[in-house]
Amino acid sequence: MKPHIICHMLASLDGGLHPSRYTASPDGTRAEWSGLYEQIHGDLEGDAWIVGRVTMAEMSKAGAHPPAHAGKVERPHHFAQRNAGPYAVALDASGKLHFAKPDVGGDHVVVLLGHGVSDSHLAELIGDGVSYIVSETAELDLAAMLDVLGRELGIRRLLLEGGAGINGSFFAAGLVDELSLLVAPALDARAANQGFVEFGESGLAGRAQLSLTSCETLAHGVIHLRYAVSAA
Repeated sequence: MKPHIICHMLASLDGGLHPSRYTASPDGTRAEWSGLYEQIHGDLEGDAWIVGRVTMAEMSKAGAHPPAHAGKVERPHHFAQRNAGPYAVALDASGKLHFAKPDVGGDHVVVLLGHGVSDSHLAELIGDGVSYIVSETAELDLAAMLDVLGRELGIRRLLLEGGAGINGSFFAAGLVDELSLLVAPALDARAANQGFVEFGESGLAGRAQLSLTSCETLAHGVIHLRYAVSAA
């Protein structure tokens, strides 16, 4: 039941993740490049998109507000809405995300949580109308949680649009089926430049292999590369 997963990202020529740090170009602006990214996001027709905790925190911007009395909460999952797609999925192993409303731009929020998350935090999410899935194993089992998304919510096509860490974890686990990469005519070039995907000190050598399926020149100097991803 695992959804078909497309990692969809915008990067500089040297793989930089943060457009705010890109060099300028006469071909286009950062806003225009980001606009193309959002356009392709729509064209890919995902049933849901997923990001990590840091990225979602930038969107939710809410503080902790646990209920006075947690009461009994549902485990391993609770779905406040079904058939609500597209869904905004967040990976939050430590249970640090908080929400002022149950959606991001109209997309219903589903949080993937670690096994040790407290009942109080789950009660807060329920009170806010947010859906969640709690890992049934001590280590986060991404494959099993993705199966739940497919089985319970009918998610067949998931766009992975996270930071470097979550992207790397999905690639390393063999969960990514495609890479959709928009390359802007810009450089980051900082010594501490963070790429759009990373996986610890070992990297992804021996864990994944990419095969080019298409290359298209878009407006504003952007190149759209698509790759099939398979296990190495």
